[in-house]
Amino acid sequence: QLGFRFDLSQLNRRRRERRFEHPSNHRGKGGGVMEELPSITVSQREQFLVENDVFGMYSYFDTSDIATQKFIVEIHRDKQLDYLMNGLRQLGPSFSSLDANRPWVCYWIIHSIALLGESVDDDLENNAIDFLGRCQGSDGGYGGGPGQLPHLATSYAAVNTLVTLGGEKAFSSINREQMACFLRRMKDTNGGFRMHNMGEIDVRACYTAISIASILNIVDDELTRGLGDYILSCQTYEGGIGGEPGSEAHGGYTYCGLATMILINEVDRLNLDSLMNWIVHRQGVEMGFQGRTNKLVDGCYTFWQVQFLVALTPEKKSSSQVADGGFRDKLRKPRDFYHTCYCLSGLSVAQHAWSKDEDTPPLTRDILGGYANHLEPVHLLHNVVMDRYNEAIEFFHRAA
Repeated sequence: QLGFRFDLSQLNRRRRERRFEHPSNHRGKGGGVMEELPSITVSQREQFLVENDVFGMYSYFDTSDIATQKFIVEIHRDKQLDYLMNGLRQLGPSFSSLDANRPWVCYWIIHSIALLGESVDDDLENNAIDFLGRCQGSDGGYGGGPGQLPHLATSYAAVNTLVTLGGEKAFSSINREQMACFLRRMKDTNGGFRMHNMGEIDVRACYTAISIASILNIVDDELTRGLGDYILSCQTYEGGIGGEPGSEAHGGYTYCGLATMILINEVDRLNLDSLMNWIVHRQGVEMGFQGRTNKLVDGCYTFWQVQFLVALTPEKKSSSQVADGGFRDKLRKPRDFYHTCYCLSGLSVAQHAWSKDEDTPPLTRDILGGYANHLEPVHLLHNVVMDRYNEAIEFFHRAA
């Protein structure tokens, strides 16, 4: 009752159709294709390696017994939770490069725990609230760590973390009035937002600002003025949305732009047919999704690209999960908290795609691997679990 079976003949046919036409694209006495193509680019070589890895996984799965197949598609919750809880308690020196992103680490871990239907204990919750409180600037917004410059990205991560923790203590720790002032200071005359004081203006800033304002119930005309025009100027000829006007369409920015337009009720201004066409063509022969044209597939795009399609393919879970816990970009890559967060988020979107509403649980047939793999539903525009989102919305509407 696994719910799917790989059609290797169809996948291999699609793979052959995508092969680069080259007179040397044949195996000879000297070895494989890689050695036979002296003009092969780095990108082509990496693409072939990913395809070989993923199709190897598919072949192994297809020829395995039912017990092995069940093990492959199972979310090993105990190991996932051990990995996440250990990361929340103590990180090694290799994480020093993320010193300016510490609220993000909190969000990736705590959101992943919530997706698995679990919560942190009182000590960890209080420690997280206290730490994020020390990241909050006196003039609003959250920095990447105590005493650091307030930044929209880390403000988004901090707010989502506190929403995910839930409860009056977490919610009350957010200074809504100062946050509103911070968001207004980040607003630019062109309609967009800056990431920080004197920082870059891009679609990420627009999304994080409006997502924060929406959850905290502080959206006003000043924040939304000209915003739709700015997002519209970032939609490219391909159909996706770039980081700024004239930039290449990108999956993360497309999510940010589209979510922003939905939140400010201007989504119909986008060319949605072109946008959806671009998104569906980001699915590769591996059945995963890439972030940009001619790039490699990446597990995190099971959320960024797919959540508006509310569909997901089995490749990204089976090949992205690590045996000792955590998820990764793709095979050959190490696990990390970022990909754990967004691979699980993408799986949640897929599981609940066919539910009539947020209160209707998915059918067993809609969950790869059965109900043992069931994840909590997420709000598509904010990526926080639905029950915590609803609790926060109720709290901040009372606070208005």
